[in-house]
Amino acid sequence: MKTRLTGSQLIADLLANYGVTHVFFVPTILNHSLYQMEERTSISRVLARSEKGAAYMADGYARASGRVGICMAQMVGAGNLAAALRDGALASSPMIAITGGPYDYSRGRHFYQEMDDLPAFAVYTKQNILVSRLDMLAPSFRQAFRLATTGRPGAVHLQLISHQGDELELQEGDLDASAEVRFGEAPAFRPSPEASEVAKAAELLTRAARPVIVAGGGVGRSDARAELVALAEKLSIPVAASLSGKDVIPAGHPLHAGVPGLYSRQSANDIVSRADLVFFIGTKTGSQVTLGWKLPVHGTTVIQADIEGDIAGLNYSNSVSLIGDAKMTLEALAAEVAGITPPDRSAWLEGTSSITGEWYRSQEEFRSSAAQPMRPERLCAEISDTLPDNAMVVVDTGHSGVWGASHIDLRSPDQRFLRAAGSLGWALPASIGAQLAVPDRPVVCFTGDGGLWYHLSELETAARWKVPVTVVVNNNHAFNQEIPLWKAAYQGELKGRHAEMWQFPPVNFSRVAAELGVDSVRVEDPAELAGALKESIGSDRPTLVEVMTDLWATAPKPNPV
Repeated sequence: MKTRLTGSQLIADLLANYGVTHVFFVPTILNHSLYQMEERTSISRVLARSEKGAAYMADGYARASGRVGICMAQMVGAGNLAAALRDGALASSPMIAITGGPYDYSRGRHFYQEMDDLPAFAVYTKQNILVSRLDMLAPSFRQAFRLATTGRPGAVHLQLISHQGDELELQEGDLDASAEVRFGEAPAFRPSPEASEVAKAAELLTRAARPVIVAGGGVGRSDARAELVALAEKLSIPVAASLSGKDVIPAGHPLHAGVPGLYSRQSANDIVSRADLVFFIGTKTGSQVTLGWKLPVHGTTVIQADIEGDIAGLNYSNSVSLIGDAKMTLEALAAEVAGITPPDRSAWLEGTSSITGEWYRSQEEFRSSAAQPMRPERLCAEISDTLPDNAMVVVDTGHSGVWGASHIDLRSPDQRFLRAAGSLGWALPASIGAQLAVPDRPVVCFTGDGGLWYHLSELETAARWKVPVTVVVNNNHAFNQEIPLWKAAYQGELKGRHAEMWQFPPVNFSRVAAELGVDSVRVEDPAELAGALKESIGSDRPTLVEVMTDLWATAPKPNPV
């Protein structure tokens, strides 16, 4: 139904009607729309300290809630915003990026600060949409929400004519602000796989002697964790999970096998390498989860389930490809095997349980170490022990991802895990967005000092907006994951002229955080860590826990299988 509206009123109404609760931005962009959002009171406007910070916040918001994350920047900041969509693109996060663009009269004339950034967004988005007329504003927004939430989710870019988007904001017309509500959250549709393929997959799953499920982030995006565990229990199949899917099955469950691949436990790789059938679901079968496509080993039977068919058989020859939503696929498989008595897999399960148990025993001296500086394994063990049952953990890439994959245990089925798909520094702003998306959950950010340096200023954003996120910093004053790389490049020499390329000055982040308005504590004694974590996670204010750890404690690389 059309109503007389300005462009700014239309934008605010559209976002509200799609259920958007927060927008993340750096000024100056859509000022008149921001005012209209304030008038509607249902949309919080979060000013970040950088365009990348704003995009990462929108990304964390989207991954935590499934709702579409909105980030915005004026034209001169559009390039920064585009670069920050990379992580969401890798992780299939539903987002809409809104930027200003050139004026019609100024294109190609070297107007101050003007460049046309449309090509910069192409590789990171599902579609790049130029909106130059008021009558195209609502249809373009609707298409952006459709694209962001259907199939494999992703980001969409809307470039509005004029540097700050205000040219369309100030125009008035008879406009329709109605929303297609189903596209406000992913997955908007839940397609089912073909029945004949489900039957083939069920037969293979019940016939295999040593099957393993490898679950990815698509299981979580589909909210199919319970269905996955139910199928695994019915058929007595161990479950390994990619780092994106780490929260699909609780640690301690008899079928929990851990995270395989590059950021992994060696025990999980050992289990997957012994499988005679691997069922991939909700994972792209990329190099990280498969250890460079060494897992599963050549000749293993493979079943693959995904929301789209573009990766079916991409990296492995599939015996069966199930194209559909993860929840619908698992429900279909459960129905297919409901009356089947699976074979006795007690010996297989005893073997996988023994492998997992041996890994824990091999790590106990590190996980309980009282050494100072602290071992990262002890830090992760304390985080695991302190997490509330409904906590969400947001983890950076690099060593944070490796330690998080191997040593942070999620023991409750209600705990959640978000990870950087490759962008160091993502975790801090993403955790702010995640906390705003799920205010009823405690959110714990796990990063290193190297990652924290990227977006340290966003601590002030958390303080200004009173976001009660807990930021745990594994501080060894270095990019110590790179020690083996520098050692190899410099023929074993780790001192001298190149040390400043991987070591940092001993900055006290707890003092910096306090200056930025964030509660903070510095922990050097492992015996004091549990209390500091418990107090911080239970706080209603943003808190930084700086943990001083061993510079030379590097995560072991997985051995070839």
